[in-house]
Amino acid sequence: MSLKPEKDAPVVWLVTDGKPGHRNQLRGLGSRLRAHTGAYLYWLDSTDYQVPLWRALLGAAPTVPNDLPPPDLIAAAGTGTHRLLLALRRQGKASTLVIMKPAFPLSWVDGAIIPAHDEVNASSKVLITEGVINTLTPLAKLTDNREALILVGGPSPHFDWDDDAILAQINDLIACYPDWRWTISDSRRTPPAMRERLADLARPRITVVSWEATHENWLRHQLSASRAVWTTPDSMSMVCEAATSGVPTGLLDLPARPGSRVAKGISRLAEAGFVAHWSDHRSVMARQTVASRQLWEADRAAKWVIERFLKNKQTSIKGNSA
Repeated sequence: MSLKPEKDAPVVWLVTDGKPGHRNQLRGLGSRLRAHTGAYLYWLDSTDYQVPLWRALLGAAPTVPNDLPPPDLIAAAGTGTHRLLLALRRQGKASTLVIMKPAFPLSWVDGAIIPAHDEVNASSKVLITEGVINTLTPLAKLTDNREALILVGGPSPHFDWDDDAILAQINDLIACYPDWRWTISDSRRTPPAMRERLADLARPRITVVSWEATHENWLRHQLSASRAVWTTPDSMSMVCEAATSGVPTGLLDLPARPGSRVAKGISRLAEAGFVAHWSDHRSVMARQTVASRQLWEADRAAKWVIERFLKNKQTSIKGNSA
């Protein structure tokens, strides 16, 4: 599209470095902006642009496609996007937004969305989120079926990974709840030996799925069919996606590494009641309704962005349409 289709609908440029986690945060925010305002979303891949430091420092924009309509907001996620974001910061009257704690002064952009574990104070231009933004939408109700999902990550800088400990906990769950059906999925970071051991768990009531066999909406569909979900704590994104769904979410137990801000962020989610520790696994498996207190940071962030940057583009928020 070369022209802005509706004068009251904001145009948002989403700047990505192509990394799945960062793109997921932008998709989550963008989808809620579109739901509330009818925003038109346009993607820019920072890897397509060689932005020298002087352009970033001076706010000298590189050449972008001619058919891109002028933006009202430019949002970026990922360190690899920062030079391009800064170079674009004088693009018309657009506001600039960074999703993460940046390495540059916050005064260089108009706003920032930063997870609490990065320990930045909230302000008029900084929104602090619990965990990270994602694309999941909370469920209205849980399935009546006894279906449970287990999401297995892998080694990370934040927890001491232990194949045997994770397998022992998975086997305990299966043994304690033999009348449930289980779906187990690994991830890109799961060690090959662990993937093989997980595959060996397959039984008539246990389905093991390799991440390579999943599609973009697989997790969303699987969560909607689950009454409980268990996840290893090594991935903040994975934990937040599970919690955002509203499905009762438990954390498999791994030792946190001292000083890890991500581990502290996971603990904050548990303290707030969004997820439960392994020691409280009975409450996860017994609950039959979605969480009364919802974690939906993409929606909260979108409303904050609208109020701060797009209010004159849309007279009212449409509501919580999914």
